[in-house]
Amino acid sequence: MQLKLIVLRTPDQKALVEFYTLLGMVFEYHKHGNSPYHYSAHIGETVLEIYPINKTQTAPDKDLRLGFTIDNFDDALSQIEKLSYKVLAQPSNTEWGYMAIVQDPDGRKIELYKNHSPE
Repeated sequence: MQLKLIVLRTPDQKALVEFYTLLGMVFEYHKHGNSPYHYSAHIGETVLEIYPINKTQTAPDKDLRLGFTIDNFDDALSQIEKLSYKVLAQPSNTEWGYMAIVQDPDGRKIELYKNHSPE
């Protein structure tokens, strides 16, 4: 089994794209079929899509928690702090790796792990 798709719905697509771009994601803006225009980025084999909230939603889902291993850990965390995004847990060694917890513009907790693999 493999995770293929994650869809985040938000009232402010551009703010979410700017945040996730800091982590190293590269987005395309497009639509397919009858879907609304949305942003899409590949994370390995998984696609992360950022859609506008739908008509039945009053707010984005803040309970979804995501974790990413990123190559630009130090730079990303520096930019996150510089742009006044919330850092909920400063970087530290954990049993899962060196990580920090930040908050995306919609309030989701995002675990960031430093990639230690050789490139």
